[in-house]
Amino acid sequence: MLGSDNQLQKSIVPGVFPEPSADLPPMSADDLLRHPQQQNDLLLYRLYRIHATARPLVVRMCERDYGITRREWLVLSCLSEVEGVQSSELARHVMLDRARTSRAVTSLADKGLLRREPKPSDRREVHLYLTDEGRRVYDEVFPRIAAIQRELLAPFTEAECEQFSALIARLQASASRLNPGGDWLPSLEDSPD
Repeated sequence: MLGSDNQLQKSIVPGVFPEPSADLPPMSADDLLRHPQQQNDLLLYRLYRIHATARPLVVRMCERDYGITRREWLVLSCLSEVEGVQSSELARHVMLDRARTSRAVTSLADKGLLRREPKPSDRREVHLYLTDEGRRVYDEVFPRIAAIQRELLAPFTEAECEQFSALIARLQASASRLNPGGDWLPSLEDSPD
C-alpha cells in the first residue's frame, strides 16, 4: 500500500506485501503458480508471453501470403463457423469491440472475402457471409495455423496434450466464472488495424 508520501509501505492486512524471508526454502513451480512472487510467476503474464512469442508466426503468414491482418483472420475464421451473424454478434464471438470488428468486416468486404446481406424484411439488419474466395482463403490458412500449433505442442506427449486441453478448458471455465458477464476491455496497446 502507498503511504502519504507515495512510498510503498507494509500492509496492515496479514499476507499482503509479506516480508521476504531468507529462512524459507525455494518455492516449487506449483507453489509459484498458486503464490506468485514476481511478474514472471503470474499465469496471465506467462500465457501472454506464449501468445506474444508465437503470434508473429501467424501474423506474418497472414499478412505476407494472404494480405489480411490478424483481426481480419479472426473475423474470417469465426465467420467460417457462424455464418449469417450480424456484426454486433460477431464482435462478441471474436472478443473485439464493435469499431474494430466493423473495420475488419469492411476491409474483408473490400477484399472480396465476405459479403453483407441485408435482411429482406428489415434492410437495417445486415448479416455476414464468407464469399467463395473468403472460404478458399480460410481453407488454406487454417491448416497452416494448425501446423504451427502442432509444432508448438511437439514437446508434449499425446497424453500430455489431452491433459493440457482439459486443463485449458477448466481454466477457461474458471475465468468465465470470475467474469460472468463476459465484460472485457480491449488492450490499450492494441492498436487498430
